[in-house]
Amino acid sequence: MPTGVSPRKSARSPTWSTFVRNHASAALACDFFVTITATFRVLYVFVVLDVGTRRIAHWNVTDHPTAEWTAQQFRMVVSGDGPHRFVIHDRDSIFSDRVDQTIMAMGLAVLTTPARSPQANAFCERLIGTIRRECLDWLIPLNEGHLRRVLRQWVLHYNGARPHTSLGPGIPDRSFTDLTPLSCGHRIRDGHRVVGVPVLGGLHHEYRLEPVAA
Repeated sequence: MPTGVSPRKSARSPTWSTFVRNHASAALACDFFVTITATFRVLYVFVVLDVGTRRIAHWNVTDHPTAEWTAQQFRMVVSGDGPHRFVIHDRDSIFSDRVDQTIMAMGLAVLTTPARSPQANAFCERLIGTIRRECLDWLIPLNEGHLRRVLRQWVLHYNGARPHTSLGPGIPDRSFTDLTPLSCGHRIRDGHRVVGVPVLGGLHHEYRLEPVAA
C-alpha cells in the first residue's frame, strides 16, 4: 500500500481489514475526541493506540489542536527504534500534509482511512468509546488540569490492569503486572488474600493478591 495514500476500496473490504490485522503489531492508530468541562470549555483529547498490544501509547489534551501541536505528539511517541511502520488516521483537516510529512520523516507510512468510513479506524474508535463509557460519561471535568488527572489514572488502569478479551483476555502492558500466578486452579494461594484497589474514587477496582499478615 503506497505511503500517504488511502486504500481504494471501502473500509469493509477484505483488503483493508486484512491488511490492518496482518500488520497490527506494526501499526499505530490515532484520533481526536472532544470533552466539555463544567464551565463549558471545549477540550480536545488526542490518543495514539498500539494496535497490536491495544496499549495506549500516548495521549494529550489541548484546547487548540494545531498541525504543529499534532506533529509534536508523534515526535513524542515514535522513538525510531520500535516495531511501528504505519500510522492510521482519518481525513480530519488537523491531519494536514505537514503532519503527514513529519510522520513520514520518522520512517512511518501514513494510512488515511476512506472518506465517511469511521469503522476503518475501528480500533481507535473502540478505544474512544471505552474511554467515554468507562470514564468520562461518569464525571464532568472541572478544567484541563482535572481532565488530565482523571485520564492519567484511567490510562494507567487501562494499560496495566483492565483485562481485554481480544488479548486472551490479557493486559496491554504486561510490565505493570505481577506475572506470578494469582491462584492454583480455583483456589487462592495459601497465605494470600484478594485485595481490591479503587480507581478514580471507586469507579473501577483493580484486584491483586497480597500476603496475609501473620
